[in-house]
Amino acid sequence: MDLSQINPVLLIASLMVAATPLLLATIGELVVERAGVLNLGVEGMMIVGAISGFAVAVETDSAWLGFLAAAVGGAVLSLLFVLLTQVALANQVASGLALTLFGLGLSSLMGQSYVGIKPPAMARLDIPVLSDLPVIGPILFRHDPLLYIAILIIAGVWAVLTFTRAGLILRAVGENHDAAHALGYKVVRIRIMAILFGGACAGLGGAYISLIRVPQWTEGMTAGVGWIALALVVFASWKPWRVLLGAYLFGGITVLQLNLQAAGVAIPVEYLAMSPYVVTIVVLVILSADKSRAPASLGRPFHATS
Repeated sequence: MDLSQINPVLLIASLMVAATPLLLATIGELVVERAGVLNLGVEGMMIVGAISGFAVAVETDSAWLGFLAAAVGGAVLSLLFVLLTQVALANQVASGLALTLFGLGLSSLMGQSYVGIKPPAMARLDIPVLSDLPVIGPILFRHDPLLYIAILIIAGVWAVLTFTRAGLILRAVGENHDAAHALGYKVVRIRIMAILFGGACAGLGGAYISLIRVPQWTEGMTAGVGWIALALVVFASWKPWRVLLGAYLFGGITVLQLNLQAAGVAIPVEYLAMSPYVVTIVVLVILSADKSRAPASLGRPFHATS
């Protein structure tokens, strides 16, 4: 065992990369749930985004077009959830699970010809002066653009939900859709837009895994990140700024256990591999005492009475 092999600066920088897919998927699902909809299909939308983005990036030799395709792919798949839950009024839990299973199967089919292919790289930002700062430079200022875009999305969602009329309406729909409908707000339309936003964010998160974090296509490569994103929404108490804390906590533990394995720590690999999920469960149990509650209309279908 040689812990000196672990570089704290690289560890923290890797933490931010590992957390980015979670940031994107979680903030998208948070918006969906604040609108009163429970979409358990995050994993399915992420894996479809991963292969959509990977395929388009490879074919066009452009990572940016790949990310655009991933957002579109995730949003398009979320339309299936829209048809089931907002049009046919099917059960949201069952529909979300079906979406995940469908996404996993579809991605496997789409990705058969892309195994073993390397996607085009996305250049890291090199901010003059800042990127050359000791310690802080490598941690904060030498990452790919999408990492910063993910943080900006978090800040944007927080600002919209907190300070704008659109955010107030979204929260009103999630808290009491009947009252919102009585006031003249288009509940179904608002929820559809939230679901599409969530699908696009999930698709971006999946593509970040296949194009940047692990630049290759492997069947099932999201490996449960979508399910963790669902848990992190609860961890965040449906507050955008807490998403950062939850994603960086999980990402940090994931990166740390990989570094501990590389350093030869005398702990079975299986225990290290499951540690991020165990910590997530423990934190969720602790936070269950928090008085913050879910949106009152979460998971309830909306029936227009007029």
